[in-house]
Amino acid sequence: MKKLLGGKKWTVAGMLFVLLLFIGIIVLGVLNYVSLDTTVSQTVFIDGEYSVDGGAWKPIDNEKPINDRFHKIVFKGKLSENASLYFENTTVFSKNVWYTLKTAQGEPVFELTYRNKEDLRQMYLESSDNPDDPMLQKEYFDENYNIGFMTQQSFPDTPGYRTDTIYNSTLNTDGQLKNKEFVLEVENPYSFKQHTFSECFHVLYSEANGTYLKFFFEVLPPALAFLLVCFFGIFLFPIAGFILGRVNYKYFTFGMLCFFWGVFVIIQRTSSYLNMWLMDPAVCMIIERLLNYCLIITILFYLKSNLTGKLRRAVANATATVFILVVIAAIVLQFTSVQDLVATSPNLYICTAVGTLIITVLLFTEVRYNAEAVMILASWTPLTLSILIDAVNHYLHFTEIHFYHFGLAVTMLYQIVRLVFDLRKRYLESIRYQQMQKELYEAKVGVMVSQIQPHFMYNALTSIAMMCSIDPETAQEATVTFAKYLRGNMDSLKQTKPVAFEQELEHLKKYLYIEKLRFGKKLNIVYDIQATDFVLPLLSIQPLVENAVKHGVGMKKQGGTVTIATRETDRAFEVIISDDGVGFDANAEKKDDGRSHVGMENTQRRLKEMCGGEVKIESAVGEGTVATVILPKEGQNHENTVS
Repeated sequence: MKKLLGGKKWTVAGMLFVLLLFIGIIVLGVLNYVSLDTTVSQTVFIDGEYSVDGGAWKPIDNEKPINDRFHKIVFKGKLSENASLYFENTTVFSKNVWYTLKTAQGEPVFELTYRNKEDLRQMYLESSDNPDDPMLQKEYFDENYNIGFMTQQSFPDTPGYRTDTIYNSTLNTDGQLKNKEFVLEVENPYSFKQHTFSECFHVLYSEANGTYLKFFFEVLPPALAFLLVCFFGIFLFPIAGFILGRVNYKYFTFGMLCFFWGVFVIIQRTSSYLNMWLMDPAVCMIIERLLNYCLIITILFYLKSNLTGKLRRAVANATATVFILVVIAAIVLQFTSVQDLVATSPNLYICTAVGTLIITVLLFTEVRYNAEAVMILASWTPLTLSILIDAVNHYLHFTEIHFYHFGLAVTMLYQIVRLVFDLRKRYLESIRYQQMQKELYEAKVGVMVSQIQPHFMYNALTSIAMMCSIDPETAQEATVTFAKYLRGNMDSLKQTKPVAFEQELEHLKKYLYIEKLRFGKKLNIVYDIQATDFVLPLLSIQPLVENAVKHGVGMKKQGGTVTIATRETDRAFEVIISDDGVGFDANAEKKDDGRSHVGMENTQRRLKEMCGGEVKIESAVGEGTVATVILPKEGQNHENTVS
């Protein structure tokens, strides 16, 4: 098996992805050959005319959606031929509306309306085979009214999402169903016009199992397609963050965004059918609404992940926290039967728009300080604009399109493309890192060997030997310092990460102590350390100091001073090594002076690769040399520091 797989181990995530892709191909293939002639969808089950909020009567076209928003809409006419002749079941899918079907004489045939406690009790008494059932007695019923021991008692004034079946046999009691006149009244119980009629109400004609066939062959396949989005959210983006070296907050939050988007769309696509399995219609509504709010929360946190400034991130955190508290308040109002989630949705739309707008403004201010402004804009602009347009559309009703789906899709495609580029960049960086480690090792060996050359050891030991008779205490201290210096050089071969400047400075002081023994008063050392909270490659300052001592001050007859200084600017940390030695002509053509410059070249390369740093050297003949190491703050990664 291992040979068949080419020696590669399949991960659980990869196998799941292939399985979902295989299922999707099968489903799409089946859809190409299966025709659902056993079901027919229509706007309503009446052919005739309708009136919106007491307005003019308009003809019903059951082939087109009704895009009117309403408080009460009335249909009158005869049953559709599909209902009266060809099918035995009429399934009504309704969302957040009450409706009543009456005869032309006003006699209720089927009704779904709000009922108070006593009306509900009477209804159950009339339908019960045991009128003396203690559960239906007034005292017990009133006490348990809000507990939910009966369907829709938990939220009696919330229509929720319902799936009701009207059997034609119950309408055709006198055999004249085809010629009967009916009146259908559909009422929006909320103070605002929430959705168009066709978003709240539609019917399906079918035989015995037609509703399930409709669900499994027309509703479920596109919903399953969004399982791939959930897959991306659970596995691809978070795992990619780990592959890129550590927990990547941006990819993690976008993964959660994709997951909740996929789950929300799946529930949204299947919401009309939820009541087939969940008995309480209000619970069906609550599930979809809460998933919608979870999606919005993850959007806010994803947008916040693009921020880097502490103040801006704090404001974004406060904004997201306020929205979460508003959602919790809406849930409390729902479960205390004060207001349901539909009634509080306008306030949540406002909070969504305000929260998105605040974070968008923060993002625009962030772009000014970021070199990748175009890429950042491409990441979140489609998403934020689509949310703001949808929020405005909720009140102005200028289109029935939900733009945030497009915004999310564009943002997701962008993130997938960006992920591919990031992974490619990571791969190239890993190759460069391996090469850099090789060069680092060679550089450290070169530095160590250059300092342990026989003439260096001879000079150091000779200086110590001379001190033994002149100043034994100094000789003892010099011996210990020289031993520590040699140990530091040996230990440096094991270290591959940047080190704190203070550690580099301590090692440098040991080297200069030894050189001071050799040069005596001809070598003066000055330290002007104004900043220490930064990191740099190991042994990256020492070659510059060596040049200042040996080829600067050391070549000057009367000697001179080497100054080691540090300072912090707005964008970088700087280490300045200056001397007042013999200097050189920086503009002159380089000549072969018999000296190896490999160590200096490796130092410059390591500074650039590991910290994004650079070395600038200025010199003048007879005046001295100044070498400045510039370490940008963007390249400072204290997590990978060896202490």
